[in-house]
Amino acid sequence: MAYRKLGRTSAHRKAMLRNLTTDLIVNEKIVTTETRAKEVRKFVEKMITLGKKGDLASRRRAAAFVMNVVADVKEENDDVVVQSALQKLFDDLAPRFAERNGGYTRILKMSERRGDAAKMVVLELVD
Repeated sequence: MAYRKLGRTSAHRKAMLRNLTTDLIVNEKIVTTETRAKEVRKFVEKMITLGKKGDLASRRRAAAFVMNVVADVKEENDDVVVQSALQKLFDDLAPRFAERNGGYTRILKMSERRGDAAKMVVLELVD
């Protein structure tokens, strides 16, 4: 399988892609370079597809990749409800994309980054 090295060691690259994937799941929109966005899109599509399957094996495979971070904090009747990124993936995003067969992300081009003129994009979830 072909992939971009992104000028990093394999461990650094994997950590960066995990972080960007988790950030996109939590925030539903991130600003990054074009090449990073194209790589992250592959992983996000796979995670949402795992979320749509919804079985235990899919949940464990997604949990092995998605970082354990807080996605949302809500107060309900004197209780504080904390939602993790994995819970958001399976409880919020998977039902939202239930009718869609792939193509869960969109890349919108922005102006070049000042300093090194890298092509910047907005990577966001559709709908």
